[in-house]
Amino acid sequence: MPAKKRVQDTHISAELKSLHLSMVSLVSVMNRPRNDERLLQEAGVKLDQALFRLLVVIERVGPIGVVELADRLGRDYTTISRQVAKLATMELITRQGNPQDRRIREATIAPKGKEMTDRLDAARERMGRVIFESWEPQEVSDLVRLMAKFADAMEAVERGTPE
Repeated sequence: MPAKKRVQDTHISAELKSLHLSMVSLVSVMNRPRNDERLLQEAGVKLDQALFRLLVVIERVGPIGVVELADRLGRDYTTISRQVAKLATMELITRQGNPQDRRIREATIAPKGKEMTDRLDAARERMGRVIFESWEPQEVSDLVRLMAKFADAMEAVERGTPE
């Protein structure tokens, strides 16, 4: 039996193309190397751009294994493995075994790496304040809440457990 169409489905369909265009624009801006350079410079951090993204993901979601990191970043496992090793050599992360699966070694932020991501966060906040200076506080709160809800829903669908 076909799914019953709800009244709001028509409205959602009309909005999805606009939403997708906005997401493409966001990803495009976020992937521009010059924006990473500006952030690194604003933070006073000297780190290769590829390593900086990896470090931030490890800090946000770690402990995390190389396979999951590669999947999250859309990059090859072997490349991520080399970059994780480089971050460990620089003492920005530590590696430890996964308690449930000893074959997996997970990366966790080290104190030196946390200090670096804290500086990046402070710089990101300074830069973000320019974007939101004309927004009402409630608009910013609504955006944050709805983006989190949207991200959670996308992750759930990808896992096969839509909410």
